[in-house]
Amino acid sequence: MTANNQDKIIIRALGLQEIDRIQEIDRSEEITESYRLLNGSLQLMATPESVSGFEQEELEGIIKRQKELLHRGGSVLGAFDGATLAGVASVERKIIAPAWCKMDILYVSRAYRKQQLGVRLLLACKELAGSYGAGGLYISATPTRGTVDFYLRQGGRILDTPDPELLRMEPDDIHIVLAL
Repeated sequence: MTANNQDKIIIRALGLQEIDRIQEIDRSEEITESYRLLNGSLQLMATPESVSGFEQEELEGIIKRQKELLHRGGSVLGAFDGATLAGVASVERKIIAPAWCKMDILYVSRAYRKQQLGVRLLLACKELAGSYGAGGLYISATPTRGTVDFYLRQGGRILDTPDPELLRMEPDDIHIVLAL
């Protein structure tokens, strides 16, 4: 995707029958560093890892969660370059304290990264959260440097007190809120 082709990417809601297409996302990446939150401060650590894609169990869990999210009234968005699913993101409809909706996933296929597609998906998620009555988007971010830095560049801030249930589910994640 070049700058001229960005306008060709269409972001739209995915229907229940399309959720399995998440497996088409090329999640491969080279990770060199990750964050840990220690005493309220982000600490960067070397964590070299080659990720070739989704692990099968992880992928099945993601797909199952997205189907459940749709049944509860949330939304799953797909970014399409023609027939190619280039990215996907989702937002829970449920408001968690104080007034946030949880963004459950945001993935952009490798060939479409560093071209603002993640920003477009995040903005679409913010709009959805606003339409659900939220004042912010709660993000439980994978602690990789690229992921956390992306959300911080978009105006996210690290939560001093993460949601206890979400922290229990994802204790290694960096919990971020992004005001709408």
